Amino acid sequence: MNPTNRICFPWKSFAPLLLILVLLVSCSTQAEKQEASHFKTRGLVLDVHDLSTVDWPRRAKEAGLTTLATHITPSQVAEFIQSERGRQFLQECKTHGIEVEHELHSMGDLLPRSLFEEDSTMFRMNEEGKRVADYNLCVHSEKAVKTVCDNAVKYAKILTPTTGRYFYWIDDAVPMCRCPECSPYSDSEQALLLENAIVNALRKEVDPEAMLAHLAYVNTLEAPVKVKPAPGIFLEFAPIYRRWDKSLLDTGATGWNDTQTITHGEHLRLLDENLKVFPAETAQVLEYWLDVSLFSGWKKPAVALPWHPEVFLEDIDVYAKRGIRHITSFGVYIDDQYIKNHPDLTFVNEYGKGLEYYRLRQ
Repeated sequence: MNPTNRICFPWKSFAPLLLILVLLVSCSTQAEKQEASHFKTRGLVLDVHDLSTVDWPRRAKEAGLTTLATHITPSQVAEFIQSERGRQFLQECKTHGIEVEHELHSMGDLLPRSLFEEDSTMFRMNEEGKRVADYNLCVHSEKAVKTVCDNAVKYAKILTPTTGRYFYWIDDAVPMCRCPECSPYSDSEQALLLENAIVNALRKEVDPEAMLAHLAYVNTLEAPVKVKPAPGIFLEFAPIYRRWDKSLLDTGATGWNDTQTITHGEHLRLLDENLKVFPAETAQVLEYWLDVSLFSGWKKPAVALPWHPEVFLEDIDVYAKRGIRHITSFGVYIDDQYIKNHPDLTFVNEYGKGLEYYRLRQ
C-alpha cells in the first residue's frame, strides 16, 4: 500500500479524551479495590511514647492500615496531642490518609479520685458496703455521671477523632458499684448506663453524629440485658483471656496463663450474645495479636513479638463471618528501643495486608 494513501488517525486531537478514559478506569479500579476490602477499620493502638519515637503514620500507610489510635489516658494523650510532636503526628496522619482515634483508660481523668473527700457518694460501694475511691464510680449518682460527661466533653474538644468514634473506657477488669441501686445491674449494664449518658452529652455538645464504644472486656464480656444501647453506642470486643498461638477455631483452648479458664468457644458465645444487642456492622474487635506490652508482661525491655500469622488469618475469618467490619490490635511497646532490639517488623505488614486483602469466604 502506498503510504500516502493511508488514513491517518488524529491521535493528538483525541489525546485529552484518552487521558480522561485512563483516569476513569484507574479511579474505577481503585474504587473496586476499596469496596473489596472487607474491613473498614484496619487499626493499631499505640501509646504516646510509641507514637513519639517511631514514624507510625508512614509505616501504617505502607502496611495497608487505615487507622492509628492513641493510648493510654485522656490527660496523657491530650498533653501529647497539644505538643509539637503531637501536632506533627496529626499532620503526618493527614498526609498519609490515616484516620486518628483515641482509645483511653478514662475513669481516673473523667472522675478524679480527689473528689472523694468532697462527695464519697459519687464513688462505688464495695461488697462490704463501704464507699471507696479505688476505681470506677456509682452510676446512680447524678453528680458523678454529670462530672464524667462534662470531662468527656472537655477532652473530646481536644482529642477529636477523625472518624467520629470515641473510646472512654471504665476501669477494666475491676468491679463496678455494689450499692442498693446499682447492685441489680451487671457490670456490663452499669457500664452501658454510663456510656449512654456520655454519648448523649457528646452528641449534644460536640458532634451530633458522635459514636462511643461499649468495651466488652473481662467483667463486662457478658452482654447487657436490662439496659439497651442509646443511638451511637457500638460494641468493642476485647478477648484478652484467650491465647494467640491457637486460633479461635480451636474452641477448647484456654487462656495464655493457668489462671484463665475461659475457652475460645466461650469467648465466641459471648461475642455472639453481644452481637444480638449491638449491631455487627458497627462492632469493632480489639485484639492483641501485635501487643508487645502484653507478651512482655507490661515490663520493659520488651520481648520480640511471638507472631502467628496463620492464627491471625483464621481469627479474622471467624470475625468477618459474624459481620464484623472493624478490626484493631494493640501494638503498645513497639517504640524506637523495640526496633533497635528487634528490627524485624515484618509482622506489621503481614497484619495490615492480611486485613486489607481479606475476602469473605463462605
